[in-house]
Amino acid sequence: MRVAVISDVHGNAFALEAVLDDVQAAAPDLTVNLGDQVEGSADPARAAALQRSLAQAGALEVRGNNEEKLWPGGRRSALTLAYGAWLEAQVPPQALARLAALPLTARALDGALFACHGTPESAWDSLLWVWESGGAGGGFYRARDPRELCALVQPLGAEVVLCGHTHRPGATRVGDTLVVNAGAVSDQVDGDPRARWTLLTRGPQGWTVDFRAVPYDIGAAVRWSEAHSPFGPGEGELLRSGTFDSRGG
Repeated sequence: MRVAVISDVHGNAFALEAVLDDVQAAAPDLTVNLGDQVEGSADPARAAALQRSLAQAGALEVRGNNEEKLWPGGRRSALTLAYGAWLEAQVPPQALARLAALPLTARALDGALFACHGTPESAWDSLLWVWESGGAGGGFYRARDPRELCALVQPLGAEVVLCGHTHRPGATRVGDTLVVNAGAVSDQVDGDPRARWTLLTRGPQGWTVDFRAVPYDIGAAVRWSEAHSPFGPGEGELLRSGTFDSRGG
């Protein structure tokens, strides 16, 4: 059994296409999309269409915190309101409505696999790490207290718990459960701007994890954003640097 996991595409069709080429070569039995599908400015309509095709082919999907921004009253700051107005002009309303209606969590493989964007209880929180505001870069992630992590994971009774949101790939074990953060297709945090996805394989000895990093045409993504959106400078800095310093609401 091979499971491809993508998360946090953030409307970057260029990164997503490169990832999907790599995913196709791996020939997974199941694809899981952990949310934050279109909130970005590198051709979000095409990114939405690509991810809709994955869903039509049987991909398991959950909503991210940015899907909750599509709910009535889900946007608060001036920047996110401006972005929402632009996004609504790019992505068909039925596509946005589909994303807004995605479930918070989902299961597959007879319950052995549990998927969420942030934690089982919230798309805005993170499972393996907790965001701490402050510091020279505006904030940082610290590891979640292992007792807190155990309290969140053990009641799920899953072999694998999948999450995203932090844009930081990683894995640990909680009892007999493997907890995996798939990383992000777009908007990296570690200084490496390549697109990320994760391949899980279940064999005779249990599950193994392969974190993948895929080069893509960052220049083309930035040029699209600059030509078609008012967010090009910010998108360029984000995608080229592979870092960001804050967690928006």
